[in-house]
Amino acid sequence: MPFNMQNRIQILSTRPLHETLLQEAKQASIDIDELSFIQTTPIQSISIQKEIDEAILQSITTIFTSMNAVEVVASQIKEKKPSWKIYCIGTTTQQLVVKYFGQDAVIGTANDAAALAKLIVEEQPKGKLIFFCGDQRRDELPEILQQNSLEVKEIIVYQTTTIKHSIQKLYDGILFFSPSGVESFFCNNQLSEKTILFAIGNTTAKEIKKYSDNQIVISDQPGKEKLASKMIDFFNQKLNNSI
Repeated sequence: MPFNMQNRIQILSTRPLHETLLQEAKQASIDIDELSFIQTTPIQSISIQKEIDEAILQSITTIFTSMNAVEVVASQIKEKKPSWKIYCIGTTTQQLVVKYFGQDAVIGTANDAAALAKLIVEEQPKGKLIFFCGDQRRDELPEILQQNSLEVKEIIVYQTTTIKHSIQKLYDGILFFSPSGVESFFCNNQLSEKTILFAIGNTTAKEIKKYSDNQIVISDQPGKEKLASKMIDFFNQKLNNSI
């Protein structure tokens, strides 16, 4: 399919995007459909609340690789402000950590879980490590830490469920934000070989490669907005080259 001003670019985002990004894309002749392929739900249990309450009282190092985990933990600590040192994924997750726990709490960031784990190994923080995560978290971070003799306790604070839509429309590009979203999408869908696939990070890109040989464009930084901007820049360049 040629990229030109007569053929508006059709994109599927597998998570909702901010309205300003949708408008920015429209101005660049890009139409974005939004359809979520996963749903996250906080785990409401006395045992999880107790674990979070106990963690709040300790001066420990905590780890967040998901904005969902940050939101859940922040909603449960309420007015209490723990004395935590925090490692987290950058951009959206980091912004939420700063919002709820303060800029001074952040002691390290990286673009993906594996890179974050390697940073933690390099810095060798003392004391207990707690990893707040979802039930479908990837193995890279805890495995790297354990292989380097760093003990980490996982507290699972949310569940991820798949939403298996069937897509009939042909898209020029699809935005993927998590491995679980990729898995859910490919349960019921196949792609044109011309569809460009955009991944929020290397872990998501690896998951895409299990299902498709299509071209993959990986965001330079984590965060939904960064991936959407990467897509807009990609097709802007295609449009300019076609003129």
